[in-house]
Parts: sequence; C-alpha cells; structure tokens
Amino acid sequence: MSEPPKCCICLDEFTRPASLPCGHCFCLGCIGEYWRIHGACQCPLCKAFFPTRPQLKTAQTPHAGAPTEEAAEPLKAGEVPCDLCPAKHRAVKSCLVCLASYCAAHLEPHYLREDLGRHLLISVVKNLEDSVCRLHGKQLNRFCRSDRTCICAMCVQTEHRGHHITSINREATKKKVKVKWRRMKLQQAIQERLSRVERINLSVGLSEKHPKEAWAQKELIGQLEEEISELQSRSTELEQLSQTEDDLRFLQTFLHTASWTDTFTFK
Repeated sequence: MSEPPKCCICLDEFTRPASLPCGHCFCLGCIGEYWRIHGACQCPLCKAFFPTRPQLKTAQTPHAGAPTEEAAEPLKAGEVPCDLCPAKHRAVKSCLVCLASYCAAHLEPHYLREDLGRHLLISVVKNLEDSVCRLHGKQLNRFCRSDRTCICAMCVQTEHRGHHITSINREATKKKVKVKWRRMKLQQAIQERLSRVERINLSVGLSEKHPKEAWAQKELIGQLEEEISELQSRSTELEQLSQTEDDLRFLQTFLHTASWTDTFTFK
C-alpha cells in the first residue's frame, strides 16, 4: 500500500489540507505560517505569486477542527491557554491586533481570512497588553534611546518627537551583545571568588593554632559563597533572557534587569 500524501513544508501527514489556486496542497497552518514569515503569498513549490491573499480550498481530515493530542493535554506550568477554548487548550500563537492567544484550531481563521491574515502573530506571550502602547493602543515597535523605553509609531510623532528612535529589532540585537558581555563578566567574578575560596581553604589548616584568624577566614569563606550563589543566580537569569525569542519581550525584560546588573560591583 502506498503511503498517505504528506505536506512538503512539515513533511508530515496533512492536517486540514488547503489547496492553492496553482493546485498545490499544504497544511493550512503550514502555508499560513509560510506566508506570514515571508511576508508574501507565494507557493513554496512552483513559486506562483498571488498579489492578494487567495481563497484557500480546505478539506476536513479525520481530526480537523478537533484539538490535537498535544493540545488536548492538560496545561503545564508556564503554558498559555487559548482564549477561545472552553476547555483551555494550549495556545500556539498570540495576535497583537486581537490581543488574544489561540490554539491551532482557533488560529485557522487567521490563515483563511484576508483581513485576519494581515494581523501580526507572535510566539505565545502571557501578558499581551504589554505589547501595546497604553496611550495610543498601537503595537510597540520602536525603541526610544533617549528615554530608554519601548514606544509605538504615534509616540514617535508626539511625546517622543526629536528623540533618538530606533527599531525594536535593532535595539534588541545591540542589547543581546551587552547581555553576552555581562554574562562573561559574571562568570569571571564567579571564578575569581572560587579561586579565593580555594586559597583560603588551603590556608585555614595553617591557621589552626590561631583560632581568631581561622574563624575570620571561615567567615570570609561564608561571605564569598553567598556572593557566588548570588552571581550564579544572576548569570542564570541572563542566560534565560538571552534565549527570549520575542525582541519586544527581550527588551522589556532587559530594561527591568539592567538596574541590578549595572549596580553590581565586580570585586
């Protein structure tokens, strides 16, 4: 028996097959994400270009419209629920225009309808309101270096007119280099303290005949170990920050953590 046809994007069996005007077929979610990422409606196979979002012909599969086995699993810690699911299945994308998060089934209209297809989808985030300007209700897609804050396009023309403005992506790229440098400095500080602890431990045995001196050295070791623990905790936070995919979320977190990383003195 021949194998069932597969989507050439995900290389798996079709989930909600969608046919393009050129005749080629893909998973609805796959072709929707492909168009979203590339910013143009084009067939991945024959490269046929569609000036406007074409009406896709979709076919029901045995599991179409029902939550996938993965989505039906209970939510794990840190996962975001779909805003439309009564059973609260796991969301796979968040929409910055709708200010909602959707599971794979409820995300389909964003791939089918031309008006929803223009919405900006991002990796799932918990607090979508943090992605929108509270003053103008627009997407935060600029960074004001003068005021060190994320702003929207309307802010550029009003409250932040004449300020040093750059894109969120460009500023995030610059700050990620700074995070890498900070982690390196933290690792150096940790290693310096570990070396001091090792040297002190070696000298403690030589100071047993002088109780006061030995006690002072042990007290210093305890202080250094506390500093090492704190430095390692901060290094872990920076490592997690560097792995943040969403540039806006990265910048917002970076601005929050910058205070304690800048004020820490590397002895």
